[in-house]
Amino acid sequence: FLFVPAVEVKIEVVIPEKERSKEEMSPNGKASPLIYKVNGTARHYHLEEHPIASNPYHNPKDVVEASVCHVKDLENGQMREVDLGCGKALLIKESGEFHAVGHKCPHYGAPLVKGVLSKGRVRCPWHGACFNIGTGDIEDFPGLDSLPRFQVKIEKEKVYIRASKQALQTQRRTKMMAKCISLSNYNLSSTNVLIIGAGAAGLVCAETLRQEGFSDRIVMCTMDRHLPYDRPKLSKSMDSHPEQIALRPKEFFRTYDIEVLTEMQVAAVDIKNKIAVFKDGFKMEYNKLLIATGNTPKALSCKGKEVENVFNIRTPEDANRVVKLATSKNVVIVGASFLGMEVAAYLAERAHSVSVVELEEVPFKKFFGERVGRAVMKMFESNRVKFYMQTEVSELREQEGKLKEVVLKSGKVLRADVCVVGVGAVPATGFLKQSGINIDSKGFVMVNKMMQTNIPGVFAAGDAVTFPLALRNNKKVNVPHWQMAHMHGRIAALNMLAHGMEISTVPYLWTAMFGKSIRYAGHGEGFDDVVIQGDLDELKFVAFYTKSDEVVAVASMNYDPIVSKVAEVLAAGRTIRKRDVE
Repeated sequence: FLFVPAVEVKIEVVIPEKERSKEEMSPNGKASPLIYKVNGTARHYHLEEHPIASNPYHNPKDVVEASVCHVKDLENGQMREVDLGCGKALLIKESGEFHAVGHKCPHYGAPLVKGVLSKGRVRCPWHGACFNIGTGDIEDFPGLDSLPRFQVKIEKEKVYIRASKQALQTQRRTKMMAKCISLSNYNLSSTNVLIIGAGAAGLVCAETLRQEGFSDRIVMCTMDRHLPYDRPKLSKSMDSHPEQIALRPKEFFRTYDIEVLTEMQVAAVDIKNKIAVFKDGFKMEYNKLLIATGNTPKALSCKGKEVENVFNIRTPEDANRVVKLATSKNVVIVGASFLGMEVAAYLAERAHSVSVVELEEVPFKKFFGERVGRAVMKMFESNRVKFYMQTEVSELREQEGKLKEVVLKSGKVLRADVCVVGVGAVPATGFLKQSGINIDSKGFVMVNKMMQTNIPGVFAAGDAVTFPLALRNNKKVNVPHWQMAHMHGRIAALNMLAHGMEISTVPYLWTAMFGKSIRYAGHGEGFDDVVIQGDLDELKFVAFYTKSDEVVAVASMNYDPIVSKVAEVLAAGRTIRKRDVE
């Protein structure tokens, strides 16, 4: 704070650039680079200098400064979207101080002014990502980028924001990252960090290592043909092409020396000698290992399961092909899972008919409860989707090798040109069976709060793990959702660098159908009651899931930002009682 007598008060809510670069580099600052021991040899590393990041206002023509409001226009705890002429910022007042950051969530562009402000961070109203209001840094996921942060000053009772025009336009900031010191010296078949799997967990792990100044070799490998992509979009916008849903462009991986081996499957891990053995016989030594292989969709086990045009949606190619084949044709979806229902919704206006076959009596019964499930089912039925409940498929019939009919155990025969199977998934951990890494009876890799397995230097993250959930008294759970995979990857990376960081995030997920979203936070497994506020028929409601006297999860439709609010309360470690929501 700089106090000038009586005339004006200038508040610079900005860490001086020198301080900031120190803070983003390493605990030691730039003068003393971190030293990381690799197989007993010490290697030094520095963060790359980024002229833009180290001085956001290096080009005076790129800077805009504008008066945005009077000091008294905002109360503590208030947020306002303000226009600087060439773009908007989010102005926040908390504890008497003003902060300004980007106004859109970098994930899918949600307006953060409609989010939740709590204890120095703002949480996105749509998917729950959290950003520090002082630095703009992302603190919970989904999404990869942070918010740009702008300078605020107070002059003659007016609040001014000074910002880079570029940052106002892009509304995102990629954190500073290290690069690899000298790739040319490397033995091709050895790496410091090997990441098996290139989903959200694997990518966030690699990026976090670089953000923390790690400058040794990082190799990611994936069975996929593509660089990491936004997998939730496979069922939500099925005709997306791989490049449209890429999480980072090709150049990004080149710039930060994150190597990605595509179409490479690990067949075994030798933990004693720290070697991963690939299916094609190639071997790679590692120092630290992350297992982030995700799930494998379950296939049908009925007669005729090998006929053509029966799909599990695993890749962009699968999704694209289903859309093409389904247009103006008959589609049968087996399983009213998140994937099955999203696919049904997406195809409803494109296909001639869409039928959903499910064992339960209503969709999502175990997850959202019967009443919410029924309301969702009604929405689908009003969009021409037919349900065949409490039955399963007994046979797939073909004509000239291609699917023609789906026969149900109830005896009903459905015409079908395409069948999409969404009956759940199993962890893709078969290759670890003989490894010595602890796996539970269902095939999940068991980790602690630091994402560590029972083997030193071996970490696991994402859909294939069970971990202790702080929210539910450290009960070991599997949370196969996009936001959680991001956080697992971050925690694993920090602990590869010995930060001693434990996971405490609140699970947050969403599903999108017919232009409407259900948002969900918490972990409702084993709920014994549902308290509903609002109107289920109007699809404007909030549902609180309780176990004995405690709210363990919340879901909502057209009721923002209630789910983000509840997530913030739970994240603060507070208990919400049933009587508080009744």
